[in-house]
Amino acid sequence: MIGPSALTPRRIARTRAMTAFRHRNYRLFFGGQAISLIGTWMQQVAQAWLVLTITNGDPLWLGVVAAAQFLPVMILGLFAGILADVLPKRQTLLAVQVVMMVLAAILAVLTATGLVQVWMIVLLAILLGCANAVDMPVRQSFAYEMVGPRDVGNAVALNSAMFNGARVVGPAIAGLTIGAFGIALAFAINAASFLAVIVGLSLMRDSELRLPRLVPRPRSINEVFVNLGEGLRFVRDTPVVLLAVTVVGLVATVGMNFTVLIPPLAANVLHSDATGYGFLMTASGLGALGAAVALVIGGRPHPIRIAAGAIVLGIASLVLAVSTSFPLSLALMIPIGAGGITMAATANATIQLSVPDGLRGRVMSVYTTVFAGSVPLGGITAGALASATGIPTTVAIGGFLSLAVGVGAYIWWRRIGAPSPTSVGFGASASSVELATGSATAQSTAPSTSAAFKPPNPNEVLSTRR
Repeated sequence: MIGPSALTPRRIARTRAMTAFRHRNYRLFFGGQAISLIGTWMQQVAQAWLVLTITNGDPLWLGVVAAAQFLPVMILGLFAGILADVLPKRQTLLAVQVVMMVLAAILAVLTATGLVQVWMIVLLAILLGCANAVDMPVRQSFAYEMVGPRDVGNAVALNSAMFNGARVVGPAIAGLTIGAFGIALAFAINAASFLAVIVGLSLMRDSELRLPRLVPRPRSINEVFVNLGEGLRFVRDTPVVLLAVTVVGLVATVGMNFTVLIPPLAANVLHSDATGYGFLMTASGLGALGAAVALVIGGRPHPIRIAAGAIVLGIASLVLAVSTSFPLSLALMIPIGAGGITMAATANATIQLSVPDGLRGRVMSVYTTVFAGSVPLGGITAGALASATGIPTTVAIGGFLSLAVGVGAYIWWRRIGAPSPTSVGFGASASSVELATGSATAQSTAPSTSAAFKPPNPNEVLSTRR
C-alpha cells in the first residue's frame, strides 16, 4: 500500500523516472507550467473555433492565423537565442509571461463584447508570436539551469509529459467550456493561468540555479551575426543534432498542422461540433502523453525514436484520411499524437545533451525556430490545399510525406553510424553527460565516441572563450 508519505517531493525524486523533482526550482517551474499549459491549449482550441465561426468555416483563415502566430518565431527566433545566452533566463521568462497574459486578456474582452474580427485575431497572433520567439529558446535552455547536466534529460522528458498532459485536459475543458459558456471564457481562463507561472518563477532561488557565465552582449551588427553563426555551425557540424532539427522541421511542416486541419475535419467530414473537435484533440493529447510517459520511464533518448515517431504519425494520418467514422478517427488521433511527441521529445533531449553551455540558448533557438517556423509554411500550405482539394486529400498528402521523412531519417541515422544508447541519455553517468554536453575536461579524459555524438570542442567556440 502506498501512503501519502510516499508521494512527497523527496520520495518522488528518488525514483529513477523522477530525478528532476529533487530540485526545488524545477518543482516550482513544473507546477506553474502544468497549470498554464492547460490554459494555453484551451486558447488554441477556442481560437481555432472562433476563426472558423467568424469566417464561415474557411480553413484558409486558420492557416493565416497559424502563420501570423508563428512567423515571428521563424524571423526572430535565432536572434532570441542570443538573448537566451546573454540575459538572465528567469527574469526574461517572467517578463514574457506578463506580456502573454495581457494578450490573452485582450482577446477575451474582444470576444466577450462581440467586437472581435478576424484581423484583430491575426494582429494578436503576431504579437503572441513575438513573445513566443523569446520564450521558446529561453524556456528550453532554462531546464539545464534548474537541474544541471545529470537530470536535464529527465527534465526534458517530464516537460514533454506535462505538455501533453495539458493537451489531454485543455482541449476537453475547452470544448465543454465553449459549448456551455461561449468562447470568451476559454481566453479568460488562459489569461488567469499565467499567474501560476509568474508565481512559480518569482519563488525560485537564484542560488540554486546552475547559472552559466553569460555571453557578453553583442555591441555591433557584425557581432550579432557572429553569435548567430556559432550556433548554426554547431548544428551543421554535429550530425545527430542536424538529423534531429531536420526531421522535426520537415514533419512539423507537412504532417502536424492540427490547428488547421482538425477543426474542418470535425465539422465537415465527421459532422461534429466544438465538443467533438475538443475530444479529437484530447485523443491526440492522450497518445502524446502516453508516449511522453514511456520516454520518461524508458530512460535513454535513443535518436532512432525520432525516425520511428515520424513513421507512426505518417501511417496513422494516412488511415485518418480515409476515415468518415468519428470513433475510428478518435482512435487514430492517439497514434498520431504518440508519434509526434516521440519524435519531438527525443529530438529535444538529444539536442540538449549534445550542446555546450555557452551555445545552449543559440542551438535551442535553431531547434525552436525550425519547429515553430514550420507552422506558417505548413499552415498556409495545408489551408490552401484543403480549400482546393478537400480535407481528406490534404491529410493523406501530409501522412505520406511524414512517412517518407521517417524512412529517410532511419536510413540517415544508419549511415552516420548509430552509437550505443549509453553514449548519451537520461540515465547516463556524470562523465558521459559531460561528454554529451561538450565538456572540455570530459573530452580530454573520456574515450572517443561516434562522430554522430561528438560536438565541436567548446574551446573552439568564441562564446566560451570570452
